[in-house]
Amino acid sequence: MSNRNHIMFVDDDEEDRFIMLEYFRESGNESHIHFITNGQEALDYLESIPEDGNLPRLIVLDLNMPILNGTQTLFQLKRSRRFKDIPVIIFSTSENENEKRKCLSMGADDYLVKPASYNEGLKVVEKFTRFLEDVERNS
Repeated sequence: MSNRNHIMFVDDDEEDRFIMLEYFRESGNESHIHFITNGQEALDYLESIPEDGNLPRLIVLDLNMPILNGTQTLFQLKRSRRFKDIPVIIFSTSENENEKRKCLSMGADDYLVKPASYNEGLKVVEKFTRFLEDVERNS
């Protein structure tokens, strides 16, 4: 991925990935997103990027995934010298406040509940896009 402004979206649910891609297409930002299906695959992908390569500017993690779930993946990312500064947003169906507090205390930059409607989905994409713009402005 040559685009420096990209989002690595980690979610094992094929339907959720398809829906997110549609939201990004609708907003004209489909080139910003790269899909990965689980936490271990995400870590392997990141490790495969050369030291001088472009890391994702934002990682979006689902919580409930096989192999490495979102919390385990977040833990691995934040303990890595190389990946700890990549912003991470947890994106889950869970509205559990304890889970949210736990993720934020582990270093997640935000915790968003997956949208229940089309308009909410477009707003989430706008939020991701604004987040990327803020990251770029501050780097």
